[in-house]
Amino acid sequence: MSGSRRLGVALCGLGNLSEHQIAPALQKTRHCRLTGLVSGTPASVARFQARYGVPDRSVYHYGDMHRMAEDPAIDIVYVVTPNALHADHAIAAAQAGKHVFCEKPLEVSVERCRRMIDACRDAGRQLGTAYRCRYDPHHLEGIRLVRERVFGAPMVVQAGFSIDVGHADQWRLRHALAGGGALMDVGIYALQATRYLTGEEPVEVSAMETKTDPVKFAEVDETMAWTARFPSGVLAHCSTSYRGAGLQGLRVNAERGWFELDPAFFYEGNHGRRSDGVEIRYPPIDLFAAELDDFAIGILEGRPARVPGEEGLRDVRILQAIYASARSGRTVRLDG
Repeated sequence: MSGSRRLGVALCGLGNLSEHQIAPALQKTRHCRLTGLVSGTPASVARFQARYGVPDRSVYHYGDMHRMAEDPAIDIVYVVTPNALHADHAIAAAQAGKHVFCEKPLEVSVERCRRMIDACRDAGRQLGTAYRCRYDPHHLEGIRLVRERVFGAPMVVQAGFSIDVGHADQWRLRHALAGGGALMDVGIYALQATRYLTGEEPVEVSAMETKTDPVKFAEVDETMAWTARFPSGVLAHCSTSYRGAGLQGLRVNAERGWFELDPAFFYEGNHGRRSDGVEIRYPPIDLFAAELDDFAIGILEGRPARVPGEEGLRDVRILQAIYASARSGRTVRLDG
């Protein structure tokens, strides 16, 4: 694929993630290049144009994304807007004939995820979910250790991720835009890890939520813990929080040993160890560049996305069950 053309990527949403992670990563990719911008903030557009040379003809507002249909420089739209806007922007991109790569969570409800999937399918375009840890060699090694039963069958998976979310005046703390709090934002990493490590889908979840600052977190969850049971009998114990740090790892206890990553979910610096003394440490890679290149290669080769929209939908379905359990105080079964 080294001789293939590079696909043009438009960034839809020019916030911190796009500015500090995704746009720089695009400069490292082999099969992508930054060719378009979508934003409602002129100052952000000007800053990106000055740095990356995106021409005015490939700059769009959220309300006129349909014009992309006439822009051959753009092949992929990477949606990096607030969670509850993903469907609107993904559908607009698909209807303009563009492939869609979307930040996690895919959306805030199963129904909205399905709308995105349907729109891309109807347009004959790919929909990918941006789960960067699926490209981290440390996580891939964890999957290998489980699949090859290096320590026997897994019994318990523990995973957690917390951050200090920062100031109260941001979209992540508004339910209408975020759809949820810590669970939807960073807890999803722990949920994903339990699914790809076990290779199974949970059959039931039981959750509890607590708030130490009910004013700041009036609209979204601050701290959440949940247990999930998988068909093989594996139990997963997970937690997430928007207050403080320290939850950042995952651990698999199996029949004859264990392995863990701590930290597990960072942009870089993840590493771990095994119960037999072997260290889990690989050279750093740019995870954003890796996932973008893989998505582009899939398009160029005509194969389905490795992490498609359906994968994002599965997580949102489970997230909704976790929220339902926390509200009701009861275990929620997941059917089929």
